[in-house]
Amino acid sequence: MGNQTTVTEFILLGLSSDPQLQIVMFFVFLVIYIITLAGNTVIMLVIRAHAHLHTPMYFFLSHLSFVDICYSSVTIPKMLVNLLTMNKTISVNACFTQMFFIFFSASCESLILSAMAYDRYAAICDPLHYVGTMNKRVCRQLVGGSWTISIMHSLLNTIPVLQLEFCGPNEIRHFSCELPQILTLSCTETLANKIALLSSVLVIGLGSFLLMLVSYIHIISTILRIRSAEGRRKAFSTCSSHLVVVTLLYVTALVQYMKSSYVSSLVLDQVFSIQYSILTPMLNPIIYSLKSKEVKITLGRILKRSSSQSI
Repeated sequence: MGNQTTVTEFILLGLSSDPQLQIVMFFVFLVIYIITLAGNTVIMLVIRAHAHLHTPMYFFLSHLSFVDICYSSVTIPKMLVNLLTMNKTISVNACFTQMFFIFFSASCESLILSAMAYDRYAAICDPLHYVGTMNKRVCRQLVGGSWTISIMHSLLNTIPVLQLEFCGPNEIRHFSCELPQILTLSCTETLANKIALLSSVLVIGLGSFLLMLVSYIHIISTILRIRSAEGRRKAFSTCSSHLVVVTLLYVTALVQYMKSSYVSSLVLDQVFSIQYSILTPMLNPIIYSLKSKEVKITLGRILKRSSSQSI
């Protein structure tokens, strides 16, 4: 069956219908978007420009920053437009395209975080073989695999949606085209879509989370066996920022996509979506900059050099 939709466009109702509140939210999310773009761009440029940051951890961090830019750019620009206009429509094809890239960005982010967890495991639990374990070829394979699996995950959830019929209503009670909200508008059976969604979330989302959990069980047990308090502190500081980012992303994303539709709450859905698709990409560079001594030192040198040149 082909794509026999009678609905040609959806309406994104967004976060509020209050015009004054929409103006406030426009400036709030505009600032968030600017911080996200600036922060992640600075992280990428700093890592690329300084040879002492050309390590596996920062190689993964630069790719994570790029994915964060993509992730926020998938939803925020359309949200900002909708906050300033009465016409909040999005074509069916544009909605499906946005959904595809939401899946792609979220999947790629979780898989790169898994690669970063493995890198921390290799560095802390097997330091003598770290250079050989995390060589350039392995790092490129992990990142390349993350992108490839993410594309497959996105296609697995997007292609079945193209077979659905939408004959009204066409209002999406959300600020973006996420699959759970789209499925509620279908006039045809969505069981296959729900099975594909649940299966992919379990395999990729929960699977990568379990890999990180196992890695950190080994990491923490290794850190606790370190005799000196300074050694334990230094070892834990190398992975604390990663733990914070993982918690921010996974707790909200997994609850959002794996909870039953019977316990769905509009406010809760929107809060969770804002956290993992908008706030997390903004907070990632801030967290890594504050927790990474190398990044702070490098940024300090750049700022000092810039200020001395401007005098």
